[in-house]
Amino acid sequence: MTENKPIESAESSIAKPPSIFKQALTVNQKPFPWEKAFSAGVAAALPVLIGLWIGRFEYGLIAGMGAFTYLYTFNIPYAQRAKKLFFVVLGITFVAWLGSVAAPHPLVIAVLTGLIGAVAVFIFGALKIIGPSAIFFVLVFSMTTGMPIQPELALFRASLVFLGGILSWVIAMIGCFFEPHGPETGVVKRVFLELASFLDSVGTEKFHEARHRFMSVLKEAEETLAAGYISWREDDLFKRLYVLNDHANVIFLYVLEHFSRKSAELPRELGEAVREIAHSMDRRKKEGTPKQILQPNDMDESVANLFVAIFDADAVLNEPNSKIEQVIQISKPSLKKVFLGAFDKSSIVFISAVRFGVITMLAAIIAYQFELERSYWVPLSCVAVMSGATLVSTFHRAIQRALGTMLGIVIAGLILATGPTGYMIVFFILLLTFITELFIVKNYGLAALFFTPNALLMAESTNPGIFSFQYFASARIIDVAIGIAIGLIGVWLVGRQSASSLLPHVITKTIRSQAQCLFILFTDQGAGFYAPNSRELMKMRTNLVHVQTLYSTAAGEIPVNQNVLEYYWPVLFSIEQLAYLLDNCAKNPTRPILSDTTLAQMLYIFETMANAANRKQSPPLKHVPEIQQYPSIQKETIRLQKSLIQRGDSLA
Repeated sequence: MTENKPIESAESSIAKPPSIFKQALTVNQKPFPWEKAFSAGVAAALPVLIGLWIGRFEYGLIAGMGAFTYLYTFNIPYAQRAKKLFFVVLGITFVAWLGSVAAPHPLVIAVLTGLIGAVAVFIFGALKIIGPSAIFFVLVFSMTTGMPIQPELALFRASLVFLGGILSWVIAMIGCFFEPHGPETGVVKRVFLELASFLDSVGTEKFHEARHRFMSVLKEAEETLAAGYISWREDDLFKRLYVLNDHANVIFLYVLEHFSRKSAELPRELGEAVREIAHSMDRRKKEGTPKQILQPNDMDESVANLFVAIFDADAVLNEPNSKIEQVIQISKPSLKKVFLGAFDKSSIVFISAVRFGVITMLAAIIAYQFELERSYWVPLSCVAVMSGATLVSTFHRAIQRALGTMLGIVIAGLILATGPTGYMIVFFILLLTFITELFIVKNYGLAALFFTPNALLMAESTNPGIFSFQYFASARIIDVAIGIAIGLIGVWLVGRQSASSLLPHVITKTIRSQAQCLFILFTDQGAGFYAPNSRELMKMRTNLVHVQTLYSTAAGEIPVNQNVLEYYWPVLFSIEQLAYLLDNCAKNPTRPILSDTTLAQMLYIFETMANAANRKQSPPLKHVPEIQQYPSIQKETIRLQKSLIQRGDSLA
């Protein structure tokens, strides 16, 4: 699944974008990932080089396919990275074996291509794993089907791919020895930087925008820490980061409770003090003198308490490990619950996976039916195009894939025309992989310009024969053009408005799941009940992910349904805030027990809102009772009611 970005405001989320063609050719300003690009080049070239050294060059090329594992390496905790990449190795190994076994049967290849794509898209989407998703699984499967048909070598080829993948796994994990909690430290630092910006925004027009940004990065930090947690290993640095993140959450909640309705700005020293905590995380690795933050002379009790909370967080950085006694409690759903949630008929992950598999399968059947040379380039191009998260990004991918691949085929043809062998092939694989990873963060089309000749070089080198540049270029261009066309037509015809049409139903489910959370949080559930792991909270989180993904997908539909986006933006914003408050409430074991009357009134209000959201109508404005210790829940429920009332008639 692609990385989720916070929606900054209603206006920014629905503003008219530049033309699709102009967007597709835009080169962003992200820095070049030099270290990752070099490591990727080494991971790709080293298996081929080893094969050359032992006199089995063709074995090295096959093992090189396992090096695609490294392309799934991202800045995530090493505990999670180890598991993720190992399963990628197993997956690539399995499809390599499957490709050799299925090679004699074109129809079986077509069906399996679609299934592999659908399963990969579903797993990556359900687990919210960033990365290239299905494309390299389909590529490895396709490349092995294009090798000389020898099913008896399936296990041997798969073993070589496995060895290449394990080598990539080792390269990807080297950083663990130098900075074992680098990703966790980085995200907690970002939490405090965003918290500082949030404190600066109190009493200004930027308050809600800063609030949303902070909540997004806090959620990312919680997920990162959960992914990096190893229950059987006590780690002092990890515990310190966990406590720091918890302190940031406490400070944020305190500001919401005491300053969210004040028009006056907070003392600037508060933001500076929090920013200094963030910078101090770097100083723990480097020498540096902390900046002394002075408190203002005049401040009320609320501001003074806020300074105390900030200085408590600062103390966590300097206290000895023996004094950090907080117990780590990581709450995350089981894989079973995650996959069952993603199997829901209203889940865009499930819908996208089915669509992806069917269209890919159709592309493969067409390619093999017409007996195109190297038929797998048709479904592979189709997969690359459909890897866009939305319909708009699919068109971007089509433009980028077309331009990048066409030029890439010319580069590949020129390289192959020179008849490279041995060390020259190793050099080109290293160079092209390095440049691909360098430019993938800038623009997919630039990456395709170098990825295409790299894949073609590896594929053609495993199938030596007489080379004709004219035939090679024309055949590949035709294959790519057909694949792109099938991908675009398929995505356009199948479910192009599915996200916006599903939004009312999923928002209704989300509001109702929040009502269920309210019920279990503020009633006596008996001894031994642990709210953060309750079925109701897990369901609310699942529904929230569904609705966030649906909204992002709806924003990328063609044509964009402006009414839907305008209507649901403030509703979604309030739902997210309310979910955050309920999540935090679940962590407090001393929650009050509501009376039957108060609870019945709250449940009635939520059901009224859910019904209104489903019917796209304005609900009647109801009095929301105050919940002791949690006035923010009352405020956010009122805000959600007003959002539905103010926007309710716009879709009628």
